[in-house]
Amino acid sequence: MGETQMNLRPAGRRITPQRAHFRRLAQSAEMGAVTRAQLTILVQSLPCVGLINGTESHLLLALINTARADTFDKSGRPIIFKSNEQLAFEIGRSVGRVSRMLSRLFDAGLITMQDSGNYKRYPIRNGQGEITDGCGIDLRILIVRYAELDELVRRARAEKKAADAALRRYRGALRNARQALTIATEQTERVAKLIEGRIDRVIDRVGVAGKATSSALRRATALLEWFVERLMQLPRRSVEGHETTQNMTCPHVENGIHKQTTTPYPLAESKDERRSADAEQRNSVKAGFASKWAFEESLGRRRSEINRPRHLPQAMVALQDVLRALPALKTYGFTPASWGDLARAAPLMCRFAGISEDARRRAVELMGEQQAAIAVAVTLEKYDREDVRSPGGYLRALTDRAAAGELHLARSIFGLAARNSMEIRH
Repeated sequence: MGETQMNLRPAGRRITPQRAHFRRLAQSAEMGAVTRAQLTILVQSLPCVGLINGTESHLLLALINTARADTFDKSGRPIIFKSNEQLAFEIGRSVGRVSRMLSRLFDAGLITMQDSGNYKRYPIRNGQGEITDGCGIDLRILIVRYAELDELVRRARAEKKAADAALRRYRGALRNARQALTIATEQTERVAKLIEGRIDRVIDRVGVAGKATSSALRRATALLEWFVERLMQLPRRSVEGHETTQNMTCPHVENGIHKQTTTPYPLAESKDERRSADAEQRNSVKAGFASKWAFEESLGRRRSEINRPRHLPQAMVALQDVLRALPALKTYGFTPASWGDLARAAPLMCRFAGISEDARRRAVELMGEQQAAIAVAVTLEKYDREDVRSPGGYLRALTDRAAAGELHLARSIFGLAARNSMEIRH
């Protein structure tokens, strides 16, 4: 006869490194720092964080109410010795369900458990009747993590409040945009249809407004408000406190200070020369860099020659070529009359496309104001055409290519211009 094998029942609950960490953390609790009432309020709000669900919150609340209030004092020890059967009866769930929920609460770091060999829960008292140890459900981990959990709840409430505000503003902007379409009699039918199509695209991208993120709703709201201004033919707003400079005598004039142009052609005679992307200058390398430095100084970025980052030279592109290749600029209300206007409009273009300020600032540092503004405009155009899903990532990719010396914005401009010409013909 073979030997009889005995299946030994495991003693206690399964232990993991995370659970062992929570047990050690519970032993460092400073008793008396948090009251039972504070824990009760906290536990009721934990489902909004997503850490536990409503049923688990109900069970945890029952455990807290089981412990006496004085057990949370300095000399107390909040350990619960109720059986799973009793807890299941109190919350109206099955015994197996209670056991699984206790395990999830243990894994979430909201309770710690010490089981005996026969899974019974009981206290160990000293001669004075005080509990010194025991096998049961320990709530001290809640005292240790109270500040952390309370901060999570506060943050979740603030995010919910911001989301509700963004949702209300989006719905209001959408209602205003639809009303503006019905009363926009001064706009031509073609312009009204174009803006109506843009509004429909914004609605499609947002989808279900109640499920959209706050950032997406804010971006959509900004676009809708911009469309309303276009329909009402309101004057264009300045960007970052700068007034739009119209009819400038020289493209390198800023704040009344004249920066001498380095082009060899007189202003009147060189208009056609500078318009072409293949236009050449005498001593083109020196003249090109001098013109570029003059432009950057005109935007207020005066630095010492040593600390100035050396931007890689790019092929010359005329502003008219940029406007012809990027119709999204006109669609969103940008009609720059100079490179300075385009550079000042770059932050607002980033807002419309959802590009972070950090991505734009890095592009400016590596490419310069003018090239970075062109890159942002190209990104906005491709985002409007739905060729790019992540405008911020696309701009960062352009910046990386510029750092590696592999960026050719002129090719992108002329390629988009040719594409627009073909679309108009067909």
